Amino acid sequence: MWETNYLNNLRTETPGCQHKIHLNNAGASLMPAPVIDAISEYLQLESITGGYETANMRQKSIHEAYVNMANLLNTKAKNIAFTASATDSFFRAISSIAFKQGDILLTTNDDYVSNQITFLIWQKRFGLQLVRVPNEPGGGLDLDAMEQAIKKYRPKIVSVTHVPTNSGLVQPVEEVGRMCRENDIIYLVDGCQSIGQLALDVEKIHCDFLSGTSRKFLRGPRGMGFLYVSDRILEKGYEPLMLDMRGADWTSENEYQSHSDARRFELWENSYALVLGMGAAAKYAYEIGMDNIEARVKKLADYTRKALFEIHGVKVLDQGKELCGIVVSQIEGWDRAKFKPLLDEKNINTSISDGDSAQTSFAKRGIEWGLRISPHYYEYGRGN
Repeated sequence: MWETNYLNNLRTETPGCQHKIHLNNAGASLMPAPVIDAISEYLQLESITGGYETANMRQKSIHEAYVNMANLLNTKAKNIAFTASATDSFFRAISSIAFKQGDILLTTNDDYVSNQITFLIWQKRFGLQLVRVPNEPGGGLDLDAMEQAIKKYRPKIVSVTHVPTNSGLVQPVEEVGRMCRENDIIYLVDGCQSIGQLALDVEKIHCDFLSGTSRKFLRGPRGMGFLYVSDRILEKGYEPLMLDMRGADWTSENEYQSHSDARRFELWENSYALVLGMGAAAKYAYEIGMDNIEARVKKLADYTRKALFEIHGVKVLDQGKELCGIVVSQIEGWDRAKFKPLLDEKNINTSISDGDSAQTSFAKRGIEWGLRISPHYYEYGRGN
């Protein structure tokens, strides 16, 4: 489906393609026209009509945004909450769990830096015990070690970042989900880097929570995230530590009732222009087809790795059995402060992965920094 005419049409719908070679989709993608239009039209109406009034007028469109995101994840609109970011979603999910002193949280050595900091804070303040399951020798989570750890520790929760930010690794989240479901353990998946580049099915993953962002491979606006919440979590009454009148009703002087759907994980104040933008991005990806997008992104990333392997002084750092659309390399003899600006001058967008944000992966391998290249389907590749 990726013939030249089709690709050219996608690029025409992406204004940024006229100005940049954008290889920083793991940071923030270029938005397509339908996303830009959804945001702009809402803001234009809001500027004339008023904030509350516009939200009331556009309730149908706002609901459709929930439906679009639900379709992308193979779930229902009632299981979707919109938040300010993936990290915000992650915080709200983990805050809904009533940890006791000595409860175990199992995670990996490749979880996102903000998640790791959160785990350490909960360990410090609430006595949560953090256990990191080791990797296989070639990189990526050791499933046998995870299974043994689940049986040994009987954790309160297992948390896995599907695609770590500092490598092309794809973690085996479906297999971990099966283990958690069989052992009745809460399972939280960080899908921040996978939503929009990999096909995600929350039923297959068996997750209780899946957090994600709008701005990365999904191609939505910044300042918007989502949280999937499973039926079993909703039915058991889990709720975030902080609720407001969006997530609950004040039913009497000393009582409240949280809402029955994932809205209990939302807050009243929201940017509905960004909600519509994220909904438009989810619809755009769904209509192209996530299987098509996944195959295209992996093809471009594989080509990128092969090309980098052939350059003297460049070392590709990606490890693991399955790799995705994030390619990280080490450039021998270069200072990061000097290298990336050279690419910027040529209108090539990339990003830098710091060792400080990957203490359990980069730091242990003696890596101070890496150049992160993350192509998306709308960029040209050899033979398109």
